[in-house]
Amino acid sequence: MSSIKEHFETPGRYKQWSLGLMTVGVISLIIGYIMYGTHDQGTRFWAALLQNSVYFLLLVNAAMFFFCAVTLAMGGFVLAFRRVTEAISACVIPIGIITFVILLCLVFGGKTTIYEWLDRDVVAHDEILKGKSGFLSRGFFITWTTLTIGLWTLLGYKMRQLSRSIDNTPLNIEDGKKYIFKNTVWGALYIVWFALTVTSVTPWLWLMSIDAHWFSTMYSWYTFASTFVAGVALITIFVIYLKNQGYLEYVNQEHLHDLGKFQFAFSIFWCYLWFDQFMLIWYANISEETIYFKPRLDGAYAGIFYLNFIINFICPLLILMKRGSKRNWGTVTFMSVLLIFGHWLDFFQMVFPGPHISPDHVPLNLFDFGIALGFVGLIMWQTARVLGKFPMLAKNHPFLKESIIHHT
Repeated sequence: MSSIKEHFETPGRYKQWSLGLMTVGVISLIIGYIMYGTHDQGTRFWAALLQNSVYFLLLVNAAMFFFCAVTLAMGGFVLAFRRVTEAISACVIPIGIITFVILLCLVFGGKTTIYEWLDRDVVAHDEILKGKSGFLSRGFFITWTTLTIGLWTLLGYKMRQLSRSIDNTPLNIEDGKKYIFKNTVWGALYIVWFALTVTSVTPWLWLMSIDAHWFSTMYSWYTFASTFVAGVALITIFVIYLKNQGYLEYVNQEHLHDLGKFQFAFSIFWCYLWFDQFMLIWYANISEETIYFKPRLDGAYAGIFYLNFIINFICPLLILMKRGSKRNWGTVTFMSVLLIFGHWLDFFQMVFPGPHISPDHVPLNLFDFGIALGFVGLIMWQTARVLGKFPMLAKNHPFLKESIIHHT
């Protein structure tokens, strides 16, 4: 173990990039508010903040889901880069706070052009919105949002704490069994809460309620698939970066292959949900359902709608299908960056058509990319900060040997 580089030291160039990108985000925020924030309830401004904050929060939260799902599956292959998933999941804390503040501003600021159900007069004369008023209300929205982000943070912290608790404590067989059981219990609690939030209620509140008259029982699963693919891609980028910097000595092509398989498999799963949701609504041809796809297919957003399909399905299908491509560091890095961008575009077309912002053209410009880059910088900064605090290898974990000799 003496030759293993146990602690991450953030390179100066890395710090410059993370701080530079966060600065770009702050400048974009200020300029965006001046340009858009004071006009028409600032719909353009707040829609961009909503899209980016929710997307990047769900993306980093996917790292903890990945961590817990592998824990429940008794998977050992992830131990070689487990601390990377933990560090990324710690980004839920700062991004969760930012998202919570943005959502509070939307609800208590009465941004009815984004959430129509906030307008009591409209609800009073709309039978559909009146029927959903028990769910689409300020009280329920804030309560559920607080519980969602709060328990993601607390349960994630507990899982990371358990992981680090044995860094300096070798375990015998009995202690190892107790440790695995405790991890399994807390991992299961997180998975249950994840199921109640990400794959159920939370996307309905934060995103689907933008189009309050429309609904889809597949919407939350679609949102999960999109952010989970991007989350695995983010893990992959950090793993490859750290490997190139001389860390993660036990990570090899076998682990990269598995990460590539996750990206490939869940890109297929995303497309399955993308197609099924669209096909069932198209086939039924019911006006209250097709209204969601009308601006996304016939309007200005049609190009982004089909570009999502190309980037998020065709590209991973053609590029990651071969075994060799999933074991090529350059190819997997390229696909990881492409998928994060592709699903960011997916969230853009999930948010912007609803408030009818510039219906004749897509309002996508440097402001949107600047806000996104700000979140990227924050993820880089927080992940590096957490990586530097603790050993890079969970060396006393009972499954470590399985990760070292892992072969696909």
